[in-house]
Amino acid sequence: MSKNSILNEKSLKFLEKYLNNAAPTGYESEGQKLWMEYLKPYVDEFITDTYGTAVGIINPEAKFKVVIEGHADEISWYVNYITDNGLIHVIRNGGSDHMIAASKRVNIHTKNGIVKGVFGWPAIHTRDKSKEETPKIENITIDVGCTSKEEVEKLGVHVGCVITYPDEFFVLNKDKFVCRALDNRMGGFMIAEVARLLKENGKELDFGLYITNSVQEEIGLRGAEMITQTIKPNLAIVTDVCHDTTTPMIDKKKEGETKIGDGPVISYAPAVQNNLREMIISTAEKNNIPFQRLAASRMTGTDTDAFAYSNGGVASSLISLPLRYMHTTVEMVHRDDVENVIKLIYESLLQIKNGETFSYFE
Repeated sequence: MSKNSILNEKSLKFLEKYLNNAAPTGYESEGQKLWMEYLKPYVDEFITDTYGTAVGIINPEAKFKVVIEGHADEISWYVNYITDNGLIHVIRNGGSDHMIAASKRVNIHTKNGIVKGVFGWPAIHTRDKSKEETPKIENITIDVGCTSKEEVEKLGVHVGCVITYPDEFFVLNKDKFVCRALDNRMGGFMIAEVARLLKENGKELDFGLYITNSVQEEIGLRGAEMITQTIKPNLAIVTDVCHDTTTPMIDKKKEGETKIGDGPVISYAPAVQNNLREMIISTAEKNNIPFQRLAASRMTGTDTDAFAYSNGGVASSLISLPLRYMHTTVEMVHRDDVENVIKLIYESLLQIKNGETFSYFE
């Protein structure tokens, strides 16, 4: 571990455990319990809501409220239909990619526990070369080793069971974190590390800090929409992931140019409050934190939008972690970027004063 690293052994053990735990949209509770247990020494109290969003609070009595936020859920599948010969058809729960499904192992979550299965795919020499088939939602099926619908149901599998991939965390070439669901449990991890640093460094804030791990982002920012009405924050700094657009088949003219290893990505968008963003940029420059810029047309597509347009308008900003291979089982981020996102959020919080809304008219 680097002498200057802000991630310690305990942090990395938590990260691996947290990433390896399945937390599909709508079923985030076990992951939230892990997250809250890790965060407990660094906050004063917790609040949770009906659908599972978890919030650790520092200075809960303060009237001025600042949110730092990530989301806890991962993409997955639902069992949608079981054929008479025991094959399972699926529908998406979030933005699951049918193109990567073929030949992947899966975990089907049932009341009886995990049922193992595979997305089968026909051999290359059995397929009709005149109309080469590619995986799509209509032709991918899960095989759990059964030959009838009844046999499948005896395992506890039924319509509505949620399905995840079992792929687990590993480190590639010393400094690349690889796993499914880095989008966006890395966000939950990074904001937890901000809380840890505030505690360990003895930093006193003169406002309430709400470390928020929202649910159901992958199906439309729903958890953030709910929790922002509960918290009613004055400011929000959201962290999510964005694309490393230097990888193949991504159009940089459309998506912009951002790259793992080059630092946190600060967004420009209507939902991003300009004065708050400029404070974050000044903080990065003052602390020699490398950063990149990204422009978003109309909306960011992240929980930033939910916070910004809530409660009559909340000054919000977005700091993203560049990531390769989004919505696959081999999502990849650079350790340096992870540490720099944590540093940037931490240092930005230290610049915020009680009652400062970054209004254009003050």
